[in-house]
Amino acid sequence: MKLIVDFTRRLLAVVALIALIPVNLVIALLLRLLQGKGVLFRQSRAGLGGAPFTLVKFRTMRDLRGADGQLLDDADRVTGIGTFLRKSRLDELPSLWNVVTGDIAIVGPRPLLPETIAGLGERGVRRGSVHPGLTGWAQVSGNTLLSLDEKIDLDLWYIENGNWQTDLAIIVSTISVMVSGEKRKRRPV
Repeated sequence: MKLIVDFTRRLLAVVALIALIPVNLVIALLLRLLQGKGVLFRQSRAGLGGAPFTLVKFRTMRDLRGADGQLLDDADRVTGIGTFLRKSRLDELPSLWNVVTGDIAIVGPRPLLPETIAGLGERGVRRGSVHPGLTGWAQVSGNTLLSLDEKIDLDLWYIENGNWQTDLAIIVSTISVMVSGEKRKRRPV
């Protein structure tokens, strides 16, 4: 059964990547024109069991540094198109490749930085017991409006209670968030 689910997940991601080629090309062209070289952002994230993998997204920030050589705050580096891509979740489209390669699932806890997971201790270990996802319960329940602890609590709730109906509800809610924006939810699906 697990092999069938994994194959289906990867096949759906391949179909989505192919169907979204025109959208990805338009976004890549706009990013190239408005932000310059490097339309993709790659970063090491913690996957299943904490194993590192490289997450791929559209780049939404510039590499701006202060006089001391340190990166400026995210709010000072994010571009106008980057803000739009983040709010609409379109910056995540290249992450479908991570679904194809098996690094992430379509639904699951969003992949975090390895040092963030390590800092969570036992909660990080429990969170890593499933594949991270392209979208998840925390992402449709408020995401940037939530604290890290709230997100982790929602991720752990999903790990304990999630099923195919929950996954379907999260996918539908993701589309709603892409169109309407983030809102805090008070209760599980």
